[in-house]
Amino acid sequence: MAERMRPMICGRLRTWAGAGATLALLAGAAAAGTPAAAHDDDLGPAIEAIMHKPGYEHAQWGVLETDPETGRVIHSQFPNQFFVPGSTVKLVTISTAWHTIGPNHRFTTPVMATGTRTGSTLHGNLALVAQGDLTMGGRTKPDGSVDYTDIDHTEAAIPGATLTPENPLAGINKIARQIRDAGITRVDGNVIIDPRLFTPPALSPQPTPLILNDNLIDLLTTPTKPGQPAKLFWRPQVSPYHVTSTVRTVSSGGTTSVNVTASPDGTQIHLSGTIAAGSQPLLRVSNIQDPNAFGRTALIEALARVGVTVTAPPTGPNPQKELPASYRNTPRVAAYVSPPYSQYAKLILKVSHNLGANLALCNMAVARGSKNCFDAFPIEHDFLTNVARIDPKQFQLADGRGGVPAERVTPNGLVELLTYWLHTPDAEAFRSLLPILGVDGSNGISCTTDCPAKGKVFAKPGTIIGDDELNQELAATAQNEAGYLQTDDGRLLTFFVGVNGAATPDLQSFIGIFNDVNQITALLQEQASADEAHH
Repeated sequence: MAERMRPMICGRLRTWAGAGATLALLAGAAAAGTPAAAHDDDLGPAIEAIMHKPGYEHAQWGVLETDPETGRVIHSQFPNQFFVPGSTVKLVTISTAWHTIGPNHRFTTPVMATGTRTGSTLHGNLALVAQGDLTMGGRTKPDGSVDYTDIDHTEAAIPGATLTPENPLAGINKIARQIRDAGITRVDGNVIIDPRLFTPPALSPQPTPLILNDNLIDLLTTPTKPGQPAKLFWRPQVSPYHVTSTVRTVSSGGTTSVNVTASPDGTQIHLSGTIAAGSQPLLRVSNIQDPNAFGRTALIEALARVGVTVTAPPTGPNPQKELPASYRNTPRVAAYVSPPYSQYAKLILKVSHNLGANLALCNMAVARGSKNCFDAFPIEHDFLTNVARIDPKQFQLADGRGGVPAERVTPNGLVELLTYWLHTPDAEAFRSLLPILGVDGSNGISCTTDCPAKGKVFAKPGTIIGDDELNQELAATAQNEAGYLQTDDGRLLTFFVGVNGAATPDLQSFIGIFNDVNQITALLQEQASADEAHH
């Protein structure tokens, strides 16, 4: 089972790095609080045995399970102590964004035509006014929902990461067709991306007003016959980006190792290494370093495909200085309308989408009239205090995704937030956003067989691991889960289970820590169901 879980485990680790890195090396990071102490809570021998396995000698476990209908505390271990949260921070971010932006909000990204028209010729510029749309149509399925895979391409360093089938440039292509349908066949001027919606914050990954394909180039290597060059597929193909590969196929069972290098501006990408015959296609990514220049060229090329000529050079920097001070009395010639924000919230929580979580801060700030993404934190503070009625001192936050070493949460704070949702009209909608044990998202690969709790645990995981150079092993700084347990008769319980400060020899053995936390959540679900049957 551990082998089957490995892609998912590594995927969670990957959430602690910017795109292109493998791990967040929070070297020397220690668990919050004091070492685990004896407690009176009877968790049962199976759970106690897990907590006392080797590697947890100096670790701190936290457990809180409550019945939100009665307020009864079922299990409690260090509920008010700070823990390193990992991606459980996204529960706070998306809860606030859902309240602030609204689940039905759609981002409308317009293209404005400055200058004058003579017949089908525009004497002026086309300005795409970026609106902080996370996907720009690049994941939208025919039914309007947003597609994802359990191990997202944003975690492409991890075995098992796969691509969604949708065209990353779908929104740009739609805009180009609209411009042509507006009667424009020639632009005697330029195409400009207007990125003035907000100032990209100093966060990793960094959100930008225009995002295409998560600001990544996808690089998919497929083995052929031993001794032959591997097959390369890359997207989105936009000039001047150019990808070459010298990856060769080796015999079945041979070494699979693909290295990606890029020129300083990121536009010239090369893959080297080997891939074993018969193995699954291997996904890697490379960063789009200038999203505005990339988006400008992507739109110019999309216009050319539908028969619209632009006189300006298709590649080069985005000429932002040519933008007008305002678009008053400027006609809109196209607009891409996003799926509802509820679909983005689902993507962010299901796959732990780091860029989307950080972008949510900017979306919230913009919704309140600010270009400073960090102005989202007073919004979060107000949401916790005055809407959810939770003491914000139970959280210490500095980003949207849970990637800052100083961040902390209490089990009680997260459980109170989860309980808040159960008393809102969107309770079921919010629960459906979370990864489901054994079914989908980050927790989709575990608990798949012979697991009574499959499909009955809805929870957001959070992971941080880093190098312990002193002892030449890994410091498992945090592995947490927070969410809902659904008993066999359908009742919902809120819970947090987490461990800070564990130790593990290597990445492969870390799988056991993730597995242990998931096993505890499954055991809690089974216990709660058995208690109901008994009573």
